[in-house]
Amino acid sequence: MEYQNAKNILPEKLIDEIQKYIQGQTLYIPRKTSHKTGWGEMNGTKAALRERNQSIMRLYRVGSRIEDIAAQYYLSPDSVRKIVSTQNMD
Repeated sequence: MEYQNAKNILPEKLIDEIQKYIQGQTLYIPRKTSHKTGWGEMNGTKAALRERNQSIMRLYRVGSRIEDIAAQYYLSPDSVRKIVSTQNMD
C-alpha cells in the first residue's frame, strides 16, 4: 500500500472537512466492494493452488495411490481425498 498526500489528490474543501475529524494522522480509506479482489488473486496463491490441485487430480486419474500423492505434496491423505472429491465435482 502506498501512501498519498491528500493535498495532491483531494479538493481543499474536502480536506478541510476531514480535518474536523482527524488531524495529521494516517487515515485508511478502503476500496469499494466492487473493486476488491478475491483471496489469493493478487499474489498468485489462488492460481498456484489450482495448478497444484489439477496436478494431484492428474496423478490420481492415472492410478497413483492417495498415500503416494500425499507424500509427494506434503499433505495428509485426507487432504488429498478432499481435493480429489472436490475436483470430481467440477
